[in-house]
Formats: sequence, C-alpha cells, structure tokens
Amino acid sequence: MRRLQLLLLAVVTLAATADIAWAGLRHFDIDVQAYGLIFALAAGCGLGGIFYDRVRKDERLAAMLFGAAFLLGMSASFSLLNYLLLTVAGPRIDQPLAAIDRALGFDWPATMAMMAHYPIANAALQLIYLSVLPQIALLLILTGLFGRFESIYTFVLAVALGAAISIAVWTIAPSFGAFSVFSLPENVADHLALALDHRYARELVTLLANGPGHISPQDAKGLIGFPSYHAAMAAMAAWQAWKIPASRWPFAILNALVLVATPIQGGHHLVDVIAGLGVAWISIRASGTAAHFCLRMRTPLAVQALRSKPT
Repeated sequence: MRRLQLLLLAVVTLAATADIAWAGLRHFDIDVQAYGLIFALAAGCGLGGIFYDRVRKDERLAAMLFGAAFLLGMSASFSLLNYLLLTVAGPRIDQPLAAIDRALGFDWPATMAMMAHYPIANAALQLIYLSVLPQIALLLILTGLFGRFESIYTFVLAVALGAAISIAVWTIAPSFGAFSVFSLPENVADHLALALDHRYARELVTLLANGPGHISPQDAKGLIGFPSYHAAMAAMAAWQAWKIPASRWPFAILNALVLVATPIQGGHHLVDVIAGLGVAWISIRASGTAAHFCLRMRTPLAVQALRSKPT
C-alpha cells in the first residue's frame, strides 16, 4: 500500500507546487490562510494514516485517513489551479454545445419550463444533486468498514484523475453550461428552486472575462461545464459502491438520479453529462492500471519469477 500512498502524495505535491510557483510569478490575490488551514487538516489526517499504518497496524483506518487527507489536499490544490487557469483559458464553447444538445433532441429551456410545474420533484432533485460530495465521504467510510479497504486508494485516485482531465479539457475550451446560454422567463425562473441559477452563470462568465479576483476556498465556485465533473463523480461513486454488496443498488439508483438532476439543478448541457461519463470511465481504468502497477512492484521481480515456476 505504501507505493499507492506515495503516488497520492506525489499527485497533491505536484498540484500544490504548480499553484505556489504560478501564484508567486503572477501575484494573485489568494486567501493563503484559508488554504493553509485545509492543508493543515489534510496533513493531520495524513499523519494519522501513517500512525495507524506503521504503529498501530490498522490498515483499514490508515486507508480511510490517507484517503481523506488526499481528497482534502487534492480538492484544494486542483480548485486553486482551476482558478489560476482562468487567465489562460481558451474561448467559450457553450453555443456549439447547446447546438449539439438540440441535435440530440434535448431542449434545456423546455425541460426547465416543465420542471417548474413539479416543485416537489424539483426539490428532491436539488437534494440529490447536492448529495455527490457527501457520497464520496461516506464511501470512504463504508469501503473501510465493509469493503476491500485497498480500493480506497484507487477510488480517490480516480476522483483526482477525473478532476485533472476535466480541468485540462475545460482550460482548452471553457464552458459554463446551458444556463449561461439561455435565459428563462420570469414565470419559469420564479417557480424553480435551483442549486445553481442564472446569477451563478453570470458570475462564471465574468470570472472568465475579468480574471479570478480574490481566490478563497470559502467562496470557490465550480467552473467546469464540459465535461461535467459532477456527472463523473456520480458515476465513480456508483462504481465504488458496487464493490460493497449492501450499497450497490441504493447508490446506483441515487447516482442515476444525480445524472438526471445535473442539467436541471447544475444548469449543464446534456452533452456535458455524457462527456462526464466518459471521463469517469477513463479515470477508473487509469486508476486501476496505476494501482495494479504499484502493487506488482511490492514483490521483487526475482520472487515473482520463482513463484511463477511450476512445482
């Protein structure tokens, strides 16, 4: 497991180093204290993981603490990097994405107008949409308690790879979703309780035009439209939950509903969601390959050769 732990540490260190170097060169307005508190908490969890790995010999608890430390450090460093990348991002592609949606037969304004007639269903979708991050935290615990705890490492690595892919694609061709393209009539907007609305979309467009301004984790926004990282996380949560028999179908159904909620509550294009599923598939495959490579290296090649000889 230690090679996987080192791999996770390397990912966060690389991202944090890029943030520090870039911020030092360009002198961004960054809430250093707030980010420092997050990294201090991540370091505390990491040290706890080392203690339970090497002193108390509780590999399950060690994996849970390492996973939590990694997610804290990764989310902070990747989010900050995403804000810094606003200064070099390419031209927006929301209009072409909206055209693809129309070609697929998906009409976002009509969908939102329909949802305005179903306030209870819409409120339920809002809660479902907001469940993704709590799901990730819960799955760390469930996997540590009831699943193969080693898979915590591949799970959090997949989450990080999904973020890295989404950020890379977004930097080349940024987008903010359907709610940055379409304006809803007042009689529709007034009857919709949304996690993210048109005001949020306008703030994102302003950030791209004017730069990040003050950057703080306390008011950080999800910048990425295409591919939908929210959809990618939902798919990865369902994949991880499938490894724990008792959680399979509840998480599968919940995250299928997250995908339904994402264009409505998150203001995404439908094609954002489809691309997010592709990101999840690539991330899951890549994290599995990386974990397999690290675990194979635990055993010296000479010993592997001896074990492979017929007796």
